[in-house]
Amino acid sequence: MMTLKDPVALAQALIRCPSVTPHENGVLTQVQTWAKSLGFSVERPIFTDKNTPDIENLYARIGKNGPHLAFAGHTDVVPVGDEKAWNFPPFEGAIKDDKLYGRGAVDMKGGIACFIAAVARYLEKTPLEGSLSLLITNDEEGPGINGTIKLLKWAADKGETWDATIVGEPTNPNHLGDMIKVGRRGSLSGVITVQGKQGHVAYPERAANPLYLTIKLCEALKNTPLDEGSSHFQPSNLEITAIDTGNPTTNVIPAQSTIRFNIRYNDNWNIDTLKQEIENRLAKVKLQHGNASSASYQLDWMVSPGGVFLTKNERLVSRLSAAIEAVTGRTPELSTSGGTSDARFIKDYCPVVEFGLVGQTMHMIDECVSIKDLEQLTEIYEKFLEFFFADNSNE
Repeated sequence: MMTLKDPVALAQALIRCPSVTPHENGVLTQVQTWAKSLGFSVERPIFTDKNTPDIENLYARIGKNGPHLAFAGHTDVVPVGDEKAWNFPPFEGAIKDDKLYGRGAVDMKGGIACFIAAVARYLEKTPLEGSLSLLITNDEEGPGINGTIKLLKWAADKGETWDATIVGEPTNPNHLGDMIKVGRRGSLSGVITVQGKQGHVAYPERAANPLYLTIKLCEALKNTPLDEGSSHFQPSNLEITAIDTGNPTTNVIPAQSTIRFNIRYNDNWNIDTLKQEIENRLAKVKLQHGNASSASYQLDWMVSPGGVFLTKNERLVSRLSAAIEAVTGRTPELSTSGGTSDARFIKDYCPVVEFGLVGQTMHMIDECVSIKDLEQLTEIYEKFLEFFFADNSNE
């Protein structure tokens, strides 16, 4: 019989639900069953939006007083790719050589299993002096439109507030205890459409090739670094991700070209100042070269997935660090590296950090997690609950 204190059994049960975004396929029902058996009240709101699939989410809470700690995560997983390339069926939850295999093992069904097991162990020994909640979405690996961002607003509109949140993403690069993510760079993307005039390559005087302006615009974006970093963040970086004319021929001057780019920016910038910097760089190119070409450009900004943030909350960061060191003997690095996660939405409601399993196999064929790591992460989460709720400070 499954015990809720066993993270391996819980992780296996979650892996066996083939919850590739946006399909729930029983995975939230499994979490709901466990949460209710631990005394949580559970709600499963469904959010919708145009041109995106409807997404079911889960919010669970136990306790009525503060402090209020939330655990956030996602039950959806990325597609398995070529299933024949897997050594074990991706939704079987097979165990071999002390490793649990399956899609979502580390990203991040294993993390959810560890937290639930930790709560089960904690509640068995200690009366809860505060509140715990679960913020679980099935839309993190997909568009992210009908998931955490709407779940947070839905809960806040009902009067929910949180003092701190842990996101159970796989943050450790090599060993459990290596790293806590205490912030993230912001992300900003844009598309530049360069308009020229189509024509025959033998008669360039009758056309306006957009690629020459395209090249100069790309140089303006990349040639000067945005900054040299800050005390908590690596340098901001702009990457050109695509240049396209849609022109498969060699004897036609294209009518237009597009440039796509993304910027990962640090706390030297905010959305407005960064947009202004890019717009100024592009405007200088047009001023310098506009008379030499009849090509023109238009810049369109894409919806930003999240701004830069840094969590300095002592209660959250120091207690989690202490729990990690107590279990693993490692002092975790406080890092702001990497991409984005749902922490970008949570930081608008309360202090948030990310800590979970080792992420080396996430999204890969034969994704797997060490059985030892599942047990140790459960111990870390349990120890953190002890430290967090024993601390009466408001830091």
